Amino acid sequence: MAKDKSKKSDSYDDTLYELQVELVKLQRDVIANNRKLLIIMEGRDGAGKDGSIKRITEHMSPRETRVVALSKPSDREQTQWYFQRYVPHLPAADEIVLFNRSWYNRAGVERVMGFCTDDEYERFMDTVTTFEDMLIGSGIELLKFYLDIDKEEQAERLEARREDPLKQWKISPIDQVAQEKWDDYTKARDAMFARTHTLHSPWTLVCANDKKTARLNVIRDILNRVDYEGKKAKLVIPDIEVVMPFNPELYKLGKISS
Repeated sequence: MAKDKSKKSDSYDDTLYELQVELVKLQRDVIANNRKLLIIMEGRDGAGKDGSIKRITEHMSPRETRVVALSKPSDREQTQWYFQRYVPHLPAADEIVLFNRSWYNRAGVERVMGFCTDDEYERFMDTVTTFEDMLIGSGIELLKFYLDIDKEEQAERLEARREDPLKQWKISPIDQVAQEKWDDYTKARDAMFARTHTLHSPWTLVCANDKKTARLNVIRDILNRVDYEGKKAKLVIPDIEVVMPFNPELYKLGKISS
């Protein structure tokens, strides 16, 4: 059994290496052509956003790669236009920026935890796609991923987080109620998909119960959807059972956790 696990680990490491080489090619193309790439990672607590982002950026140039993970807004920021604190972090030419959670906090945790009013929520939902159209119109290439896990998997990951002394920094008061408010988060997620999935700014769903499989296929999907010179086309085709464009039919197929 240990031998099989070792083979599986070797296969993962080898595939990850090949895909990270492709990511370096992608970054070289972004820099050479003054492109701007923005990748949004959303999902429930414990969905694997940190791990996926780490593998994406691991061998990229730190000068042209930024990971944005904003803390809760300050008193001053709470008085600003909602998108204002995100705008300074958007990519300039040559840059790849990954948001570990984004303005969609308002559609998720803020909605569920009561950190915004109903009016603020509705204003966000009514304007976010226009905001994203403006970003795309300015030349930003935008990819939006939602990492989806089921309730049992989340419970296991949050418990492992509490027991691991190296992951204590991940624990927050919001984590403590993630399971208790599971249904509320489900409703918020579904409303977000229904109102913010558009032709120009679509959501991509990632079935993320298996961390390693999810990581590899998120990377494949990025590489598959973004053009760059020297792409190994066969290598970057994602598993359509793991990564797929959002579609309401996915609920009926049981592809989205309930």
